[in-house]
Amino acid sequence: MEKNQMVKQERAERTRESLVRAAAHEFARAGYEGTSLSRVARAAGISIGALTFHFPAKANLAQAVRARGDAAVRARVAEAAAAATPPLDTVVALTLDLARLLEDDEVARAAVRLWRELPDGDGTWTTLWLPAVTETLARVGRDGLDPAVSEHDVVLLAEYLVAGAESRLGGPLPGLPARDGDGDGDGVEQHLSRLWALVLPSLTGPPEAE
Repeated sequence: MEKNQMVKQERAERTRESLVRAAAHEFARAGYEGTSLSRVARAAGISIGALTFHFPAKANLAQAVRARGDAAVRARVAEAAAAATPPLDTVVALTLDLARLLEDDEVARAAVRLWRELPDGDGTWTTLWLPAVTETLARVGRDGLDPAVSEHDVVLLAEYLVAGAESRLGGPLPGLPARDGDGDGDGVEQHLSRLWALVLPSLTGPPEAE
């Protein structure tokens, strides 16, 4: 590849990266309908003509943002699946990791909002990670669970906890207001960690007597 072509390709990649990140900021803040191409272009410091050269329509930008966010979620799921930890520990670690991802990565946060606002018939963003929770529990059976606790209830608990984390980060679920926390200085990962500490004893049952 000629040097000039390489320079042009690198410049195009930097432009696309700037546009994806600027679009993610707008989608996370204002949602799909509230985001305009002109605002994205201005935030990225790029002309509207350059934007439409790379992304002809807002739908193309949304697709790029969601693809980037989805990839980040799948990477966290793969890391959790590869960990040699007890099943409940794996589930807890995955939910905390997802909460951390949503808190720290605006692209992932925007992707989750786009999943909710632009359903495509393939499910919701939970289809990216919730099956891994089910598979983890199914693969090892009831190891570590109290006899009165079903694997299905653990899956539901994980789903509700992560949904609550999403809501607190500014993308409220239908009928629920967005909240910024309780003034304790902690983020959603710390909140989830405390909630898991409260419920884990009821999931695992009393310790066995020596």
